[in-house]
Amino acid sequence: MTKQPAVYILTNKNNNVVYTGVTSDLVKRVWQHREKLMEGFTKRYNCTKLIYFEMHSDMEAAILREKQIKAGSRKKKDQLVDVFNPEWRDLYDEIL
Repeated sequence: MTKQPAVYILTNKNNNVVYTGVTSDLVKRVWQHREKLMEGFTKRYNCTKLIYFEMHSDMEAAILREKQIKAGSRKKKDQLVDVFNPEWRDLYDEIL
């Protein structure tokens, strides 16, 4: 997968927390989270499982979408993932 703006959602092994982020390099950023190289929420709550992502044509659109998702409730985030990835599988191998 080439560099392209993306919005993504990570969770932990029990699916009880979610983290929404934006990046220009999805593979690299998810790898950084998985390797605990990113300080903060994802490291503290062990969010290493990629459960949702969407690609965008430009970073401005990706940032706007990230803000829209983050502004929603946990229930709305869960619904978004349920449509995209009903089993909440780790999608990391699919983006490599």
